[in-house]
Amino acid sequence: MLNTLIVGASGYAGVELATYLNRHPHMNITALAVSAQSPDAGKLLSDLHPQLKGIVDLPLQPLSSVDEWADKVDVVFLATAHEVSHDLAPAFLKAGCVVFDLSGAFRVKDDAFYTEYYGFSHQHADWLDQAVYGLAEWNHAQIKDAQLVAVPGCYPTAAQLALKPLLKAGLLNDAQWPVINATSGVSGAGRKASVKTSFCEVSLHAYGVFNHRHHPEIVAHLGTPVIFTPHLGNFPRGILATVTCRLNAGVTQQQVADAFHEAYHDKPLVRLYDKDLPALKGVVGLPFCDLGFAMKGEHLIVVAAEDNLLKGASSQAVQCLNIRFGFPETLSLI
Repeated sequence: MLNTLIVGASGYAGVELATYLNRHPHMNITALAVSAQSPDAGKLLSDLHPQLKGIVDLPLQPLSSVDEWADKVDVVFLATAHEVSHDLAPAFLKAGCVVFDLSGAFRVKDDAFYTEYYGFSHQHADWLDQAVYGLAEWNHAQIKDAQLVAVPGCYPTAAQLALKPLLKAGLLNDAQWPVINATSGVSGAGRKASVKTSFCEVSLHAYGVFNHRHHPEIVAHLGTPVIFTPHLGNFPRGILATVTCRLNAGVTQQQVADAFHEAYHDKPLVRLYDKDLPALKGVVGLPFCDLGFAMKGEHLIVVAAEDNLLKGASSQAVQCLNIRFGFPETLSLI
């Protein structure tokens, strides 16, 4: 039995982690923590999220010191702000814990990336170099040996799962950059109240055009340039990404289908559509990424659908946990 600590447990991703880990047969939730300044400190998680009443009635403890918990737990999940994870992760790692970080603090091995897109100077080049990017379907071997797993962002997960099989098979015409248009529900902005993300204020719109922090993350891990435009939708959760590509001359529909089959036929949390295209109703509340495509001539459109809080965050983190410790990949997820 592995003892685990969830830091940032009161947020949307944190409560999903608590739900999955509570029913995981090899995990014991030792504590749920929030920042010492959090207004949620001292409350029960089930008071904030009533769906867990009688299931996870643990208190949210203020985290004042890493030393307080480092010798009591084996695994730490950080569902915290990027700059908070940047400071906490190395301390837990030094104590020998395995850390799964859901923030962006260790996703890209480039110091300048953090200064430009996250607003802080990265101080832990050693751990940045050792961090394994937790795109579970593609980095299985590296995750098995990792002490620090940087769980991908929600948009990058959908975009990469859609494009990587095509790039690996050499089917894309690199003269035309893939264009990714993706829409996320408002839960992607977190639980903290803001007028901009208030449900009554949100109207479907593009944002972060050419400067969203997930754009360079996508490019860095795909190894090819893309155009990425995120949108905020007036619905609670889920991401639908529509990816437009150009194929090399002569590529057939069967070759595209074969590329996706080769990549995901043995990956239980990616589901391939043969005819229809995926929709959010098929994935919200579930740990899958659904993929489908349509093509005409050299033009290909791939549609990816996922729950931004699950495959885009918490369930992928638990999937990485399962890989890391040799458990069945879908344990507690399905």
